[in-house]
Amino acid sequence: MVNQEQNFSSKFLLLAVSCLLVVCIKGEMEDEEWTMVQKSGNQFVVNGQPFYVNGFNTYWLMVFAADQSTRGKVTETFQQASAVGLSVCRTWAFNDGQWRALQKTPAVYDEDVFKALDFVVSEAKKYKIRLILSIVNNWEAYGGKSQYVKWGKAAGLNLTSDDDFFSHPTLKSYYKAHVKAVLNRVNTFTNITYKDDPTIFGWELMNEPRCESDPSGDKLQAWIEEMAVYVKSIDPKHLVEIGLEGFYGLSTPNRAHINPNSYAQQVGTDFIRNHQVLGVDFASVHIYPDSWISQSISDAHVEFTKSWMQSHIDDAENYLNMPVIFAEFGVSAKDPGYNSTYRDTLIATVYKTILNSTKKGGAGGGSLLWQVFPEGTDYMDDGYAIVLSKSLSTSNIVSLHSKKLNTFNSFCSWKCHWGCRKKHVLLDDFQSRDEL
Repeated sequence: MVNQEQNFSSKFLLLAVSCLLVVCIKGEMEDEEWTMVQKSGNQFVVNGQPFYVNGFNTYWLMVFAADQSTRGKVTETFQQASAVGLSVCRTWAFNDGQWRALQKTPAVYDEDVFKALDFVVSEAKKYKIRLILSIVNNWEAYGGKSQYVKWGKAAGLNLTSDDDFFSHPTLKSYYKAHVKAVLNRVNTFTNITYKDDPTIFGWELMNEPRCESDPSGDKLQAWIEEMAVYVKSIDPKHLVEIGLEGFYGLSTPNRAHINPNSYAQQVGTDFIRNHQVLGVDFASVHIYPDSWISQSISDAHVEFTKSWMQSHIDDAENYLNMPVIFAEFGVSAKDPGYNSTYRDTLIATVYKTILNSTKKGGAGGGSLLWQVFPEGTDYMDDGYAIVLSKSLSTSNIVSLHSKKLNTFNSFCSWKCHWGCRKKHVLLDDFQSRDEL
């Protein structure tokens, strides 16, 4: 009985000390200047300490901010995300030639929509949420590469495929003009130029680029090489990622079996090769077994998620020397066999795999839920929407993961009066007890 009481007392003391340290760190972090996210080897760092990401996607923030009747939903989204510790949001910095377009025609902008994007950036800063801003879409939604091709045809260009976006000099010049306009934009709310704003986590070249007309991957590779360097030439301060789904291509035939299906090797992307490009700072991977393997959900989807993630974490460590973010993951409520328990299982699987890497100081840099919505936006739901205020079990999983990551984020740069030896002892204690 005495031993049990001593053991309980030791655990309680450890927990109390840990909580005090986290409070101490949190207070000091809040006082520190809002600085750029950087990369050190296979980790993200802020102010010299690790920054593991628990984040989310809400792609339509700019469009909602452009209308005063829906602008409040942007604030609600950030409020609710911040409440469960989500620290990074991925969203669109594009809307090309469509309804409520940002870019009406090449390099011609709707100033009101640009101000809406300014609002999104300024509001994110208020809630200490950093943004990954995507610059163009592979798909037709919000314009995408097909809209650039339409503009090119209207200008008299002889174009035969949407994939001409990646190779035609004029279309590439349209894209570069958009990059230049966004990166050099001075925010009308904060008066900070985007390329100087630490609220922005990084730039994404394209959402889910594919070049199916060239399965060799050479055409897309050349585009990535050109555009990553171009973005860096304007903005060397921010991180850059491509926006890939993570499919293995022809340069790594030994990894073809890891892909979710045989078609994935034929879409012109090549995970390792693409990410070895100068100017690319971190890797991105998406996780959609319900779309890639079968719509009917099953335990096989969970097993795929584990192996898919681990393979890319290993690649990021062994070949790329960069962090990897699982930038989209989720399951659709429209899938046969769907229930919220399965969704929680999938989310918990992603989080656990991240933590397994985090414990080792590995390349699993974080994950971004697809996607977080506030109440009253059901009409935008593609089946993957998570309304945190209506999903208590999911919110609890998200919140707990945030707390675990925040504890890891604080281990390497404590400013309390604790020596390095004590820090490592406490970390070992946490790991041995599987507290994290």
